[in-house]
Amino acid sequence: MKLARWSFHTYRLPYARPVHWSDIVEDGALFVLLRLESDGGAAGVAESTIKATWSGVSPRSLTAAVEDLLLPLLKDADLSDPEQVRRRFDPVPENRAAKALVDNALWDLAAAARGEPLWKTWGGRARVDLSWAVTRQAPAAMAKEAVAMVERHGFRTLKVKGGQGTDTDVAGMREIRAAVGDAVSLYVDANAYYSREAGPDYARRMADAGAVVVEDPCTLYPDAGFSVLQTACPVPVLVDFNCSSPEDTRLFIERGARAISLKPGRVGLSDGRLMSELANRAGCRTVVGLFGESLLGTLSALQLASTLPAAALPSEVTWYLEMTAQILDADITIHEGGVTLPEAASLAALVNWNAVARYAA
Repeated sequence: MKLARWSFHTYRLPYARPVHWSDIVEDGALFVLLRLESDGGAAGVAESTIKATWSGVSPRSLTAAVEDLLLPLLKDADLSDPEQVRRRFDPVPENRAAKALVDNALWDLAAAARGEPLWKTWGGRARVDLSWAVTRQAPAAMAKEAVAMVERHGFRTLKVKGGQGTDTDVAGMREIRAAVGDAVSLYVDANAYYSREAGPDYARRMADAGAVVVEDPCTLYPDAGFSVLQTACPVPVLVDFNCSSPEDTRLFIERGARAISLKPGRVGLSDGRLMSELANRAGCRTVVGLFGESLLGTLSALQLASTLPAAALPSEVTWYLEMTAQILDADITIHEGGVTLPEAASLAALVNWNAVARYAA
């Protein structure tokens, strides 16, 4: 299976409200979609979340990297084995977002050519459990949002965004717990807001407040400081931002990591699978982490989530619910905190190209 043609499409999907991330405030999300078509007429798609501080790319820089650096390496490649094709990109340094975008589109293309959804090929489960991320607000507002999402979708796990000061973060956890009850599991993500010196105390206080894991309490490196932090914390420290490859995963595991976040939108499905295998062998808990995906990126990430062991945290990729529009024609309903994956062979078959044009940026 050879590459015949490709195209890029940039679109912006609005949010229902302004959202305060750790580094930006936005009222919508920008994406680049890559469509690949084989010489046999099969098509595959993937999207990249465009936030400068998340992915380090703009639409122009991303498309240039894909067209100038990566697609030429596919000129004579057989695209039927995306994992092998992905290795062709290894000699090219950096360009993580570009590699992930092409890799994810290749997996969707291969699924289309086979006529079978990727999760089935990988032996995954049709139903995947999900969680919701409660964003930074006043503690009372966070508790109100938590209750609304639990009642509406049946989530049994909530990820609480920290980084508003330790006392405020503790108050947020306590108000959410009081509002949703003990049946809902909580964990916190500080997005490395706190200093490395403050990290151990913050992690302990979050654990005392009921967090089952503490994600990125401070900037994490696979060094002696991380080992001390994990030893001091009574619950697993979930490693996210600085764990972006199988190599990073190995290094953190050697330093005692007990939980690893997997983000196919950032690292690609191929590396995500390798990271998952390494974590599983080491007894690390895993989670498919939020990367601001639309429904398209969500369904791509859930292909990997469907293969994670039962001990994995529910997948965080539900941020599409905050968007008031989508570019897929897919009937996806979250029921009792989980979703059943569609039987469509590829995501490309679900794209509404009129919607892509309508929300073009």
